[in-house]
Amino acid sequence: MAHDPKKLQTIMATAVPDLELTYKPMFGGILAYAGGKPVASLSDVGLALKLAGADQTALLSLPGAKPLQYGPDQPVSKTYVVVPDGLLADAPALRDWVHKAATQAAQAPARKKKA
Repeated sequence: MAHDPKKLQTIMATAVPDLELTYKPMFGGILAYAGGKPVASLSDVGLALKLAGADQTALLSLPGAKPLQYGPDQPVSKTYVVVPDGLLADAPALRDWVHKAATQAAQAPARKKKA
């Protein structure tokens, strides 16, 4: 099922009103940032959260969750996980997952700028 990134943005913003997120258009989709760091990709593939470690493993264990892949000829993401469609309708659960992604982003070291 193809998703509408704008609708996903509304769903995400509604689920986490307590989290200051910014959204920027990227390659036909939208990238969500918390504290200036990317936390989610919103595209026709779905809402994908940037997670690592145990949180990533836990999200991938949910039925319908899968690593982000924009197209069959595109690489599979090592860090972004598409949330199951059912999670989009469960605001409290989605809020928990978005907060986990934001917490990980806040703890990630700043990327070094290329000279």
